Amino acid sequence: MRLAAIEAGGTKFICAIGDDLGNIFERIVIPTTTPEETMEKAIDFFKNYKFDALGIGCFGPIDLDLNSSKYGYITSTPKVAWRNYNIVGKLKKHFSLPIIFDTDVNAAALGELRWGNAKGLDSCLYITVGTGIGAGAVTEGNMVHGLMHPEMGHIMIKRYPGDTYEGKCPYHKDCLEGMACGPAIEERWGIKAYDLEESHEAWSLEAFYLAQALVNYILVLSPKKIVMGGGVMKQRHLFPLIRENVVKILNGYVDKEEIINDIENYITYPGLGDDAGICGALALGSYALK
Repeated sequence: MRLAAIEAGGTKFICAIGDDLGNIFERIVIPTTTPEETMEKAIDFFKNYKFDALGIGCFGPIDLDLNSSKYGYITSTPKVAWRNYNIVGKLKKHFSLPIIFDTDVNAAALGELRWGNAKGLDSCLYITVGTGIGAGAVTEGNMVHGLMHPEMGHIMIKRYPGDTYEGKCPYHKDCLEGMACGPAIEERWGIKAYDLEESHEAWSLEAFYLAQALVNYILVLSPKKIVMGGGVMKQRHLFPLIRENVVKILNGYVDKEEIINDIENYITYPGLGDDAGICGALALGSYALK
């Protein structure tokens, strides 16, 4: 089975041809500029190949309601040029085959569940911490949807004692994304996250905020694995700090072996590395055929 996949990010589009085993045969990386320019390059790439279905993991917010007149649209995104853009409709004009559309983080969660560090489980949560913060969840084998899709990057959190930074989020200021995304780290400290020393106090704040979010997700969604990706999480020294804070905040309330004695394997990095999103889009493509 040949599948096409798009990981549509705010900075770049990754387009790939692969299969339902997660193998990637061909790929191209396209800078995310205007919809017209970006989509033209993506469509030209796919026209060179034959495939059975197309999966799209896309930055959001997006409309996933099959009964909505705006299904397949990118909606109220901060990227103004892409606001109210019908990405699925554009692709359907060129490819008459099954197309399935979901968030980039839901796709990554699905990819990790199928082939990554959550393989063999029926639930997991994938959170990306980078230019923004987003999270996707798979529960009992199904991606979580509702009124819309989860927007877990915008939950409200307590401030670190003495932290007076107003927050980077244009909508909420000091939500999780506003306090802990990559641009917030850079604006707060005047230096990019990957240039900060491991001993810098920035990491204590970052771990404090991200751990609060994970505790909320654990208590609400009860995932069997939490996978953390994105540019900020490439600072591997951050993982032990987050795990320590999660255990401290939970304070023994969740009496599960995975958290009490094996949290190193419960909160982990992506088994698929930087390919979690594009492999997840392949997994979406296989769903489209079902």
